[in-house]
Amino acid sequence: MSTKVLTMGELVPVLQRARASNKRVVFTNGCFDLMHVGHTRYLAEAKQLGDLLVVGVNSDDSVRALNKAPGRPVVQDAHRAEVLAALESVDYVVVFSEPDPLNLITAVQPDVLVKGGDWPLDRIVGRDVVERRGGVVKTIPLVPGASTTSIIQRIRSI
Repeated sequence: MSTKVLTMGELVPVLQRARASNKRVVFTNGCFDLMHVGHTRYLAEAKQLGDLLVVGVNSDDSVRALNKAPGRPVVQDAHRAEVLAALESVDYVVVFSEPDPLNLITAVQPDVLVKGGDWPLDRIVGRDVVERRGGVVKTIPLVPGASTTSIIQRIRSI
């Protein structure tokens, strides 16, 4: 597995050292079940908001708890984390098993918290944690027609 995939316990001191060097930490999270152009563009744009991009990935159990379509996730969490870590825009990946990333965001203490444009700012988990420290919360527009759900629907229709 990639050295960019860390546990929360491993990640926190790495980020503390980065901050001591005045690095700006960006955090986002999601399932990232079937990677597609929407994901890669989103992550590249998120990376532009700081120096280090940390991606929280929902564990398999966490994805199932989100009531995604039956059979989700399609790709197991360790594989999803490894694929994300292979992207140039991603600096670190951490898998989390809670229903939402609040504990992870609290531990990471990002300078910038990013979510897709389908999330209203007032519903973004961890927003208060980030803004309380003087950080910012941003949304990035989705790529029209690019979603894991639409890919699965196309595959099932064949």
